[in-house]
Amino acid sequence: MKLIIVTGLSGSGKSIALETLEDCGYYCIDNLPVVLLEDFISHVMLADSNTYAKTAIGIDARNHSESLVNFSESIKLINGKKINCDVIFMQAEESVLLKRYSETRRRHPLTDSHIPLREALKIEREMLTPIARHASLIVDTSRTHYHQLRELIKERVGERDFTHISLQFQSFGFKHGAPLDADFVFDARSLPNPYWIPELRPFTGKDQPVVDFLREQPLVGEFFKDIGDFLARWIPRFEQEGRSYLTVAIGCTGGQHRSVYLVDALVRQFQKSHLNVIVRHRELN
Repeated sequence: MKLIIVTGLSGSGKSIALETLEDCGYYCIDNLPVVLLEDFISHVMLADSNTYAKTAIGIDARNHSESLVNFSESIKLINGKKINCDVIFMQAEESVLLKRYSETRRRHPLTDSHIPLREALKIEREMLTPIARHASLIVDTSRTHYHQLRELIKERVGERDFTHISLQFQSFGFKHGAPLDADFVFDARSLPNPYWIPELRPFTGKDQPVVDFLREQPLVGEFFKDIGDFLARWIPRFEQEGRSYLTVAIGCTGGQHRSVYLVDALVRQFQKSHLNVIVRHRELN
């Protein structure tokens, strides 16, 4: 049986994630109180394993803080019943969340006449810390729109083979900020930059002129080999420890040339293995 717990900051896209999981065949429940999680597992999921073979539960700050503190005990209970459980924690930058609430005019669940939105976001982040510690996947949606988030959830969770780790390679530009949900971040800014060659500047790392240029650079080859060797050595250890997801981010200045080329090259290399390999080019989207 498979259980996915979706949690995180209000406004970060939890509802979209649950809707996507429902489309992938999961039985979805939003805002289940943590205090009822044990009863739900014992008397509902295990009592009807066919209906609830794939279940997703949304948990958020509408729970009482004391029940969130005891979340670790709930996870132990689930693991003790041999249910395959993943926790997805969704977040976004504070400025992005403030903008989303301003645009939608929705009310944050923790705001009232004495607690403004910015303070509510801070309180919520602290409340959800006990759950975040158990996250098997952290998703930052600061620069992800609706359709991208749906595709990301489908690729990372909804349709993957749970017997193997899901490996995501992501390119990005440092000038737009490093991704907050990456397990490993590699900096390719020290490599030769096609941007400074006028005839290559309009292209990206997916275009053949840039590919040919970077392929001829010895430093690029060394950088690629070092990352590939590192991952080939350590990914099996992550799998042995029960990790379900691993995100490897490679950044250059603008996220258009070097990082894109390297990510695509690594994807081709690791697609030959047994891993579930996913690619995302943040700035190209």
